[in-house]
Amino acid sequence: MLSVVIPAYNEETRLPGALGAVMEYLAGREHEIVVVDDGSSDRTAEIAEKFGCRVVRHPRNLGKGAAVKTGVIASRGELVLVTDADLAAPVTELSKLKDALERGADIAIGSRDVPGARVRRASLKRKLAGRLFNLLVRLLTELPHRDTQCGFKLFRGDSARLLFSLAECRGYCFDVEVLLLAREMGFKVEEVGVSWTDVPGSKVRLFKDGCRMFGELVQIRRRSAGNSFPATPGTSAPESTSSPVS
Repeated sequence: MLSVVIPAYNEETRLPGALGAVMEYLAGREHEIVVVDDGSSDRTAEIAEKFGCRVVRHPRNLGKGAAVKTGVIASRGELVLVTDADLAAPVTELSKLKDALERGADIAIGSRDVPGARVRRASLKRKLAGRLFNLLVRLLTELPHRDTQCGFKLFRGDSARLLFSLAECRGYCFDVEVLLLAREMGFKVEEVGVSWTDVPGSKVRLFKDGCRMFGELVQIRRRSAGNSFPATPGTSAPESTSSPVS
């Protein structure tokens, strides 16, 4: 079974279209959709329930990382897809990530900056901010990935639940922490180029959230320096690759 985890904070406008697209694409396949209502003040939870989703509610807004962690730990699938409520990377790109797992990866991360990626309507400011943040990630963590922040990632279920049970970051940098944990524990990660379209309504504020993300990144680096995890039995050796998927 595939679990689709969608973090949602005040997403009553975008959620119906996203859930409709996901359900149409997965029709006839065994799946569950887990929507985590991260303390919304609108009808996010009500809409998700009307679509038949499993809904987990936070009593207050805890942050995207906290919402994804809650959803992944609550998931039951052999595979777990984490995707954003705006479907900036359409659910039809799932097949590319599944191909990566079939090639032996434990985790497939969608990317906007490797061969095969197609990015539409992203502003120059957003592109520059993303590349600057990725440079900081690579300098501070030595992770090789060119895009840690694309909100479209597929995990083997047991691997996902283990990694997120250990992750502590509640904010937007949770992706970096999970990928660091994956490296330390010996999971194989493949970075896969996906189609991605900038959708209006992003809740990321480039300056304010950018400063906060830098602080989170420093904290993650400090925690990582003090951690030591043995390789997990049954996983691949520590490795990361980029896939030129068209």
